[in-house]
Amino acid sequence: MLKKYSALLFVLLILWGCNPNNTKQPDADIYKVVKVKDGDTLGLLTSDNQQLTVRLAEIDCPEKSQAFGQAAKKFTSDLCFGKEVKLVGNERDRYGRTVAQVVLTDGTNVNYALVKNGYAWQYKAYSKNSELSTLEQQARTNKLGLWQDANPTPPWDFRREKKQPKTDSLQTQKPKKHYHKRKPKLEYAA
Repeated sequence: MLKKYSALLFVLLILWGCNPNNTKQPDADIYKVVKVKDGDTLGLLTSDNQQLTVRLAEIDCPEKSQAFGQAAKKFTSDLCFGKEVKLVGNERDRYGRTVAQVVLTDGTNVNYALVKNGYAWQYKAYSKNSELSTLEQQARTNKLGLWQDANPTPPWDFRREKKQPKTDSLQTQKPKKHYHKRKPKLEYAA
């Protein structure tokens, strides 16, 4: 009988010893939002104090220099700056950022909240999510956020237009200068 209880006591001590303070260990999947770069890009701090840049998946907010770009950044900041979040998804984009959905510890999905309140488009090139599509349509119907404008420019079009050189018929383009290497002068000894 003593053997039976000593085995049970041993197992309990082992389990108790794994967590000597009997407190919950910090969750490695919890991050703190320490920076809001723009409406859809966050700077997170990991449990081991490493910074992580996260691009919100399946959505695209207006650029900062675009109409409603600053409003989208402020909305994101008000919603999650300084708070703890979890990531759903863990892909990388071509810039090395983590692409994921960001969820507050109270269950609020930041990606969805931006679309629902009219501060982001569903990024249809990367998303076939019917819930996001419905949220965007509701925001359009209710003229929330950027949908107050009659014809808002999607950020992917805004970025493309920004990259294209503007041609102005009043300005003539300067010809490109072509530089040639000079031939070295040869010195002759007399």
